[in-house]
Amino acid sequence: MTIGCIIQARMGSTRLPGKVLLKLDQSNCVLDYLIHQINCSKKINKIIIATTSLKEDDPIEEFAKTNDLLYFRGDASDVLDRYYQCAKQFSLSIIVRITADNPLIDPTIVDKVITEFNSNVCDYASNAFIRSFPYGTETEIFSFTSLEKVWNNAKDYADREHVTSYFYNNPTKFKLLHIKNKNDLSFLRWTIDEYDDLLLIKKITTKIKKRPILMTDILSLFNQEPTLLSINEHVKHKIFDDE
Repeated sequence: MTIGCIIQARMGSTRLPGKVLLKLDQSNCVLDYLIHQINCSKKINKIIIATTSLKEDDPIEEFAKTNDLLYFRGDASDVLDRYYQCAKQFSLSIIVRITADNPLIDPTIVDKVITEFNSNVCDYASNAFIRSFPYGTETEIFSFTSLEKVWNNAKDYADREHVTSYFYNNPTKFKLLHIKNKNDLSFLRWTIDEYDDLLLIKKITTKIKKRPILMTDILSLFNQEPTLLSINEHVKHKIFDDE
């Protein structure tokens, strides 16, 4: 049973274009950090960057080739089809969906969601739909069989664009599992939507030396330096990510 992480990435973000390849330090960009974090997962077998077939996303393909990473290129607007075709091409049994605007995804949280998914024999598991984890830790997991069912049945544009919305809009058709944190931390965010989000991530990666950077490390840093929270506190989070 192959567990594959498909990273949704593109250059055309509406609020911060090209953000996935912006530098977080002298050597590493957003995607570098994200790949390193996911590589620390003990349960993921394959990591694939899924970008679009648009010319503007050629740099993402070049990034993948340069770093000897698996990649897939597909439909720009029908992201559901992109995921389905990618999962099919790489023969994935279980798909972990991560978006490229979360460079500090916590591999221990990813592994926890995978464990819960396998233990409960469900179609879809997530720590993101019922929000209690910080923004920037979103992990969604579903079987290829369930993805294929969604791919065949989802007709609305929104369900094609946002990949997993068909799951939680049709709870009677799927067994859904919502993973909750013991404390509500949904007011915190270390995802990248705007430039000030990028500044916060740069601060975090500079001040925390250990790798991978875990949620507990970031919480400890915020406790020590609460003024860091003011850097991006004004940024309004989008209901749906734009990669």
